[in-house]
Amino acid sequence: MSISGRIAAAWRSGPLSARSFRLLASGQFASTVGDYCYAVALPWLVLSTHGGAVLLGTVLACYGLPRTVLIPVGGLLADRIGPRTIMLAADVARCGLVIVLVVLAAGHVASLALLGPVAALLGAGEGLFIPASFSITPSLLEPGHLAAGNAVNSAAVQAGSVAGPVLGGILVAAAGPVPAFAVDAASFAVSAVSLALIRLRPPAASPARPGELADPDQAEAAGPGPPGSTADPACQSVRSLLRRSRLLQVIVVVVVGANLASGGTFDVALPALAHARFGAGGYGALIACLGTGAVIGTLAAARGGNAGRPALVAGGAFLVEALAIAFIPFLGGLAGAAAATFVMGICNGLGNVIFLTLIQRWAPPHLLGRVMSLVMLAGIGSFPLSVAVCGVLVHHLGPSPFFPVAAATIAVAILGAMSQREYRDLGWAQPAEAELRAAAA
Repeated sequence: MSISGRIAAAWRSGPLSARSFRLLASGQFASTVGDYCYAVALPWLVLSTHGGAVLLGTVLACYGLPRTVLIPVGGLLADRIGPRTIMLAADVARCGLVIVLVVLAAGHVASLALLGPVAALLGAGEGLFIPASFSITPSLLEPGHLAAGNAVNSAAVQAGSVAGPVLGGILVAAAGPVPAFAVDAASFAVSAVSLALIRLRPPAASPARPGELADPDQAEAAGPGPPGSTADPACQSVRSLLRRSRLLQVIVVVVVGANLASGGTFDVALPALAHARFGAGGYGALIACLGTGAVIGTLAAARGGNAGRPALVAGGAFLVEALAIAFIPFLGGLAGAAAATFVMGICNGLGNVIFLTLIQRWAPPHLLGRVMSLVMLAGIGSFPLSVAVCGVLVHHLGPSPFFPVAAATIAVAILGAMSQREYRDLGWAQPAEAELRAAAA
């Protein structure tokens, strides 16, 4: 069958045949384009009004902290109220907040007193939105289309991450941050309309198993069960699992260490370097190279995940990524920086997909949600501290020296993980899985 025939077949009988899923994917594409326009416009607003790297790092920290804190709340509300409702409310609120940024940018205003609260509310909306966006797809698609639907939705987000920075860079270079913020506000409106038009599938009825409470509220009202039962908080606690599983400890430490370095690199040091050397168009090109590389790395991960030692393949990819980060400012201009950023994107996409897939295969199904939420919080929770510290260092040292420092931090974290047998055996031998199952027993 030709490529066009396959696309037509997927449209007729695959996930794209569901109108509500098409609305979701198109809304997420539009929202991602807007997010990356915002990612270009915000640093330019701050840096072009003499705010400096410290103010930029502080504003980003104001965004990152409530986002981190509200992720668990977003998951709870999505379960109790419904993911579409939470996503719709978050999009409407963020549309209004970005309109405030349009007004501030038009007046060339960039102070912490004004940008800080707006960034904090935007981060709160994102924190509520993230877990809901990961839980809505099963309510739109038949179970047999779920895997393909996740792939299509991910591809839409990746396409937005490539197109958004280019559009944002062009708009900021041509007319400043105002039109880029306007595009972001419009993208939230498009996403909100698409969510409002979505119709959810009726939930499938599934009989409760003996001893299982169907409603979480009933479980809370019932109180803790006997020690060792599924209702026993000691059995359900991720903290208890973390204390007992050496591999989970290694995973959390490496995720925290790597993200402490990478968050500030992408969101403070890179825009500061581009602002000083390459201009807004150059910055958009760097982010587009990063996104394009990530798409290629994601596609390559299918083969890497089947390697004999997939954890070492992921670790090797992250080490090459660190090397690319170290050389970004020192390769002779925009072309060299773009090439290094492209390599960084490939390695990041490859390593992340293999790493997350290994965790999903390793964790017992009844603990997968809690394990993944712990990993997500370990990464996202590092962001506020990362951007705040990076802002101070870039202010005192300049952006160029920060890149090798960040690269060394990432390399140390990855090499530390690779020195642990539990990490090296992940996806190859199974002692780590036995350890986790024993810890959960």
